[in-house]
Amino acid sequence: MSQFNYREGKMHCEQVALDEIAAEVGTPFYAYSRKMLTDHYTAFDQGFASAPHIVAYAVKANGSLGVVATLARLGAGADVVSAGELYRALKAGVDPQRIVYSGVGKTAEEMAYALRAGILMFNVESVEELEALNNVAAEVGKPAPVALRINPDVDPKTHKYISTGLKENKFGIDIAIAEQAYARAGELPNIRVIGLDCHIGSQLTQLGPVQDAVTRMANLIVALRADGHAIEFLDVGGGLGIVYSREHPPAPTEYAQVVLDAVKDLGVTLIMEPGRFIAGNAGALVTKVLYRKTNGEKRFIIIDAAMNDLLRPSLYDSFHEIKPVAEHSESGSPADIVGPICETGDFLARNREFPEVDQGELLAVLSAGAYGFSMASTYNARPKCAEVLVDGDKFHVIRRRETFEDLIEHETIPTGVV
Repeated sequence: MSQFNYREGKMHCEQVALDEIAAEVGTPFYAYSRKMLTDHYTAFDQGFASAPHIVAYAVKANGSLGVVATLARLGAGADVVSAGELYRALKAGVDPQRIVYSGVGKTAEEMAYALRAGILMFNVESVEELEALNNVAAEVGKPAPVALRINPDVDPKTHKYISTGLKENKFGIDIAIAEQAYARAGELPNIRVIGLDCHIGSQLTQLGPVQDAVTRMANLIVALRADGHAIEFLDVGGGLGIVYSREHPPAPTEYAQVVLDAVKDLGVTLIMEPGRFIAGNAGALVTKVLYRKTNGEKRFIIIDAAMNDLLRPSLYDSFHEIKPVAEHSESGSPADIVGPICETGDFLARNREFPEVDQGELLAVLSAGAYGFSMASTYNARPKCAEVLVDGDKFHVIRRRETFEDLIEHETIPTGVV
């Protein structure tokens, strides 16, 4: 159940009014509900309760320490795709033996860092990466536990930018050469094969592609075991969708049942990598109306949040519900809700029916907990905004607003340059 609701005419996150947070931290800011993070993690975890499993939260969705630490305390592992994400996960208290390292472009330095940290396994995405990891493991003096990420060539029926399981995508090893790749892994002296990995995409709203991919992986496990490989773990990826507008994604229990049915006789430990499902609807971006104007018949609402704060509408043309923090009864007329950045592509909504709002009013951009702050930048030299974690009737600033000084902290002006 959403924790972003109107009470006595004001939108609250849990029991805290958003305008009270704005009065203290300014705008824009991200607000996250601890209860929703907890509820969403628990729903996913309980869906797989009948089998050995690890819920490895996808840190790329929202890597804020306060968010990751909240999940780590519940027992979550982590799926990371960079050494920086691994560092964040460890700092947030995630058990290294519940961390998997994915991504197509791991460097030797990143591999060494992860080996020394003692992570559960690497999800290896190419034979060349496998060879490189073998060399790094030799230098570090520790065998590298691996699963090979297999590309099953399954259409996930999602946005083309977040599809990862087709042959045309950069991810994984072609399923046609999977056994050959595992044979090579078995020959390498510093590689320890322990699993199989597959991830077909994000914001999945249909179970058919999931069933197809996991069934292919189950059949592959049987073949790999016949070849002598000890496959203990099956990482089925993440990607379960959420409701932004009118989507109808499956419930975690439905998703879990499809996976469990496909692997019920294999005796593997399952690894799932939910990110958006846990964090997406648990967060909102709160922003202030700066100005209103019309160009002919075109109506604009100019706010102090922008594409550098929330990139998804500009990058994917994605929909986020936007509501005034002070409740309005009228539906209004079409408007573009846009930010201050010097780009026509800087918008959070276009041609959206929206009430007449006053200068200085607060708006809440909902379902912004995933791929919101984690994709933020300082474009146009705009300092990154604050983040707040709400817990019942209290809130905690888990990231302070950046300053101008923060923008240039790591820069220098060279001397003697004409």
